[in-house]
Amino acid sequence: MKKRIFLTFIGLVLVIAVLGGIKALQISRMIKAGSQFVQPPEPVTTAKASSSSWETVLHSVGSLTAVQGVTVAAELPGKVMEIAFTPGSTAKNGDLLLRQDTSSEQARLPGAEAALTLAGSNLSRARELAREELISRTQLDTAQANLEQAQAAVDDLRTQIAKKTVRAPFSGRLGIRMVNLGQSLNAGDAIVSLQTLSPIFVDFQLPQQHLNQVRRGLPVRVTADGLADRLSTGQISAINPQVNAVTRSIGVQATLQNAEELLHPGMYVSIEVVLPKLRTVLSVPATAVLYAPFGDSVFIVEERKSEDGKKHLALRQQFIRLGEKRGDFVSVLSGLKEGERVVSTGVFKLRNGQTVVVDNTLAPEFRLNPKPENN
Repeated sequence: MKKRIFLTFIGLVLVIAVLGGIKALQISRMIKAGSQFVQPPEPVTTAKASSSSWETVLHSVGSLTAVQGVTVAAELPGKVMEIAFTPGSTAKNGDLLLRQDTSSEQARLPGAEAALTLAGSNLSRARELAREELISRTQLDTAQANLEQAQAAVDDLRTQIAKKTVRAPFSGRLGIRMVNLGQSLNAGDAIVSLQTLSPIFVDFQLPQQHLNQVRRGLPVRVTADGLADRLSTGQISAINPQVNAVTRSIGVQATLQNAEELLHPGMYVSIEVVLPKLRTVLSVPATAVLYAPFGDSVFIVEERKSEDGKKHLALRQQFIRLGEKRGDFVSVLSGLKEGERVVSTGVFKLRNGQTVVVDNTLAPEFRLNPKPENN
């Protein structure tokens, strides 16, 4: 019995030893394979750091104002008898907008005109009598004064009728009607807004340090929210001669053509003033930059030799100082040389010294003036 137990124990020990040896052999092989494992190269897209000429642009924001804009109002009290315009339509200079009740003035006008005719006849007779020295100079002057008073009375009635016949003071676009038929208006009551939309002004501010760069005639580009795909162009037409003592900025006004009337007074817009001087900058795609709080950097693709003498491509992380961003590109002020190849996309997953392989088949197209599709 004891012999059988001993033999069983010996057998178990041998089985465990064999299994342990096999497992140790497997682990040693795995360790050896891990130490010899080389990570495959990471596919990357690249772009060259290149020099190009960029426009010098001053950025600002402002608002649009009408070249001519007014709220047409009643000059005299009176009841509205006729509304001759359609809200939102275009009015030409002199078009009838509204007619107030002029029945009282029209009723008094024939009497005033008759008095004027009589005064004119009396003056003619007085002059004939004065030439024959049959009346005094005082009587002649009285006849002249009566004629002028009669003329003033007629002019006053005609002026009242004209003021109660409201006409467009200039050509433009009419707004929402603010009166109703039969309504009694007081002097100064609003009737309708009238705005000239083409051309249109844009008013904005620039820091005083740009005063020596800005002049009349410089081109401007304007974009507005909701009209980002429509770029309006114009020229600076006026510069304020006085610098704002609070903001230390200068007021600038530009004139834009607005034939399609997409821009309206009061709109908030973004403005670019294009200066005549071009500047040469070194630029890379904005997606090539790894942005970080401790410094911005790019990954430069370099050719290196491995221990066995074979050549391969590897990454070198280079810290750079950035300048202005424009379109899909950003300018590099320092840290990079022209012609160096940098990784253009997916830089967040890379590390310094990593082996890579270049594959630009899926590289995006970078533009200074991108026009993305509206999806």
